[in-house]
Amino acid sequence: MKQLTKAEEDIMQVLWDLGEGNVAAVIEELPKPKPAYNTVSTIIRILENKGFVDYRKEGRGHIYFPKVLKTEYSNESINKLVDGYFQGSFKSMVSFFMKKNDLSIGELESILKEVDKSKKS
Repeated sequence: MKQLTKAEEDIMQVLWDLGEGNVAAVIEELPKPKPAYNTVSTIIRILENKGFVDYRKEGRGHIYFPKVLKTEYSNESINKLVDGYFQGSFKSMVSFFMKKNDLSIGELESILKEVDKSKKS
């Protein structure tokens, strides 16, 4: 799966949240200062070429929707992060974030409970 730029990720976040929408609906959800219509339209076409977005015709316009699930992209991004910066070790990554973010033992225990719950699901 291809990596996305920050601008492409911003558009995908909106489409994942909306489920589907035209360019104007996407722009409406983006923070100020709002990008130009043509900019968003171009980014959506790039996402389409990368296989992340598809569309259906509606009247004279297009309704865009994600082809890639957010969880799929998130999992792949996290795996690339772990492989690229932590030699594939989740333990090293967690240790790094604990040190850099000054996590308490209680916060770590809470995270471990969430992980344990998700494994049982």
